[in-house]
Amino acid sequence: MLKISKEVRTGILAIIALVIVIGGYNYLKGQNLLDKNRNFYALYDNVEGLTPGANVTINGLTVGKVISIKFADKTGKLKVHFDVVSDFEFSNKSIAKVYGIGFISGKNLAIVPSYDGPLAKDGDILPSEIDNGIMELVTERLEPLQAVIESAINDTDSLVKSVNTVLDKNTQKDLKDAIANFSAISRELKTTSQSVNGLLAENKEKLNGTISNFEEISTNFVKLSDSLSQVDIGALVSNFENLAADFEGIANNLKSGQGTAGKLLQDDQVYVNLERTTKQMELLLEDMRLNPKRYVHFSLFGKKPKEYNPPKDSLR
Repeated sequence: MLKISKEVRTGILAIIALVIVIGGYNYLKGQNLLDKNRNFYALYDNVEGLTPGANVTINGLTVGKVISIKFADKTGKLKVHFDVVSDFEFSNKSIAKVYGIGFISGKNLAIVPSYDGPLAKDGDILPSEIDNGIMELVTERLEPLQAVIESAINDTDSLVKSVNTVLDKNTQKDLKDAIANFSAISRELKTTSQSVNGLLAENKEKLNGTISNFEEISTNFVKLSDSLSQVDIGALVSNFENLAADFEGIANNLKSGQGTAGKLLQDDQVYVNLERTTKQMELLLEDMRLNPKRYVHFSLFGKKPKEYNPPKDSLR
C-alpha cells in the first residue's frame, strides 16, 4: 500500500481548502464557477446605493449578480461589472437600469432587453440608466405640494404681519366695542323674537281665521277665474263693437242734424221756436195768476166780469 507522506497530505488539504475558500467567496459574490456565464459592464454617474451581490434581472427573472463596482476614471464615473448566467440573447443596445425594490430593500440591476442591432457579447458595455424609485417618485410628487405649502406659509406670515400692523390699540378697542354692540343687538333680537312668539301665540286663533278667510277668498277667486274662462269673449267683444257702432251712428245723426234731436242741436230755428214757446208758457202762467177770472167764470150774483186787458209783453 502506497504511503502518502504528511507533506503531500498537507498540500492536498491546502489545495482543497483553497478551492473551498475561492468557491465560497465567489458564491457569496453571486458567482457560480460551474455555470457558463457572460460578463457585461455599465457606466454610471451614481449607482444610487447599488452594491455587489445585487440581483440582475430580465423581465423580473433573476439571471445573474452584480460582481463589482469600481471607479472607471478620474471623473468619478462608476463601472459596474455584472454577469448573466442565462443563455437568453439580447442586443448590445439593451439598457442596464438600476432600480429600487422598496423603501427598505436596496437596489437591483435590470436588463431592459432590446432586439435591434448586434447581439450582446461577453465583455460588452451596455447603455445605463437610473430608474426613479419610490422615494424619488414621492419626492417628485411632493415638490409641487411643498411649493404650495411654502407659498401658503409666506402668505400667512404676510397676513399676520399686516394684521399686527393694522390692529393697534385704538383698532383693538374699536373691535371690542363692536363685539360688545353686537352682543347687545343679539340680546335685543332675542327679546324681540320672544315678544313676537308671544304675540303670535296670543293671536293664534285670529291668525288661523285670517288664513281661513284668505283660503276662502282664494277659492272664490279660482271659481271666478273658472267662470270668466267659460265666458264667450268673442261674442262679448262682438256685442261691444255693435254697441259702439250704434253710438257712433247716433253721434253722426246728431252731428248731421237728422231726427228730432239732431234738428234740435243743429237747426237754429227749432231752438228759437222752442225758446218762444217757453216764453209764451211763462206769460200764460203769469196771466192766469194775475187774472184767474178770465179763465174761471163763476159768480154768485151774476155780476159781469171786467174787461180783459192783455199784458203789455203779450206775444200777440
